[in-house]
Amino acid sequence: MEALLEQIKGLAEESDDARRKAMTALQSAAFSLESPQDTIHRYGHMNLQAAAVKIGIDLKVFRYLVELNKSVIVNDIAQAVGAELQLMVRLMRYLAAIGAVDETGITLYRANHVTRNLSERLVEAGLSHYFGTAGPPYQFLPLFLHRNGYKNPDTETQTAFKLAFETSLDSFSWFAHHPVHLADFNAYMALRRGTDATWLSVYPVADEAAGWPAEKPLYVNIGGGVGHQCAQFKEKFPSLPGRVVLQDLLHSVAQALPTPGVENMAHDMFLPQPVVGAKFYHLRAVLHNHPPHKIRQLLQNIKAAMTPESVLIIDEMVFPQKGVSFNAASIDMTMMAAFSSMERTEYQWSRVFEEVGLELVRTYTYLPLSYESAMDVRLPRVA
Repeated sequence: MEALLEQIKGLAEESDDARRKAMTALQSAAFSLESPQDTIHRYGHMNLQAAAVKIGIDLKVFRYLVELNKSVIVNDIAQAVGAELQLMVRLMRYLAAIGAVDETGITLYRANHVTRNLSERLVEAGLSHYFGTAGPPYQFLPLFLHRNGYKNPDTETQTAFKLAFETSLDSFSWFAHHPVHLADFNAYMALRRGTDATWLSVYPVADEAAGWPAEKPLYVNIGGGVGHQCAQFKEKFPSLPGRVVLQDLLHSVAQALPTPGVENMAHDMFLPQPVVGAKFYHLRAVLHNHPPHKIRQLLQNIKAAMTPESVLIIDEMVFPQKGVSFNAASIDMTMMAAFSSMERTEYQWSRVFEEVGLELVRTYTYLPLSYESAMDVRLPRVA
């Protein structure tokens, strides 16, 4: 068995695609061996696993074990993180049982691969966001769908998010009143990219912008948060002429990065677009946050500001027709719970654009494993 596992690990190291295929195959094999009781506990305790990991993050247990890089007795862990001993005995026992740490002896624990993952800032921010903000709507999704007659939700006025948090506010307005949740979200969005490719790695920006007049707006990032996309654009194309504009609601723009050459503009994207005739309008992971009628309203606002030279870059997941990955399918269900919105295939996206009189010219996929793509959308070409 050990030799077989080592062989699988070797194959998984060939590429990220091979690694994910190996993980899927091993998980499928494990599921096929489950008894009914195993299935009950696997699904029934998922929320408990997330809760225990969140406690570990809050106490900085994972960072502590990674920093020491040796077996540590639970008494020392409890003292280091400031928790009562008996609580830590129970927590560490459970974290070891779910593979978050290794149990190397009686009340002795050491960091493993998962522990090292859990000590990274990206993972801390992501799990804090999922547990604190995305998790409660998951819990209320069954009740919400029951009350909605098991129809695909398509209005922002009724969501599992509102039911879970007992609020009349939409998710974005709610964030403005919950700075801790907003900080977790912004940190996760900022860190999750890392060194991954972006649309700038595949789209011919320089060719499209050749000869663009300096007095005209070059790049407008709509709903751009604190400005990471604008910063990436300026870093990659520092000499391209024209204005670079970040647009978002005031509470996000107020925290914008101090990127030289970027103009920060507080703007509600569902109001008329004030920057007219830009070369590039860019929406990164914005449309999947909104139901169909809000998407149409937003696209119509941008369309009214576009000229024949303008390009609207829709930067979203573009799902394949079949075989959607666990991670991507999970995000689609998260969109349902939080916003009554959805992810789409290329055909579904093209229909969305056609409904408002826009044309999908080409799709540039830059992260194939997660289906992240830049769709080149323009005003219809005149025959």
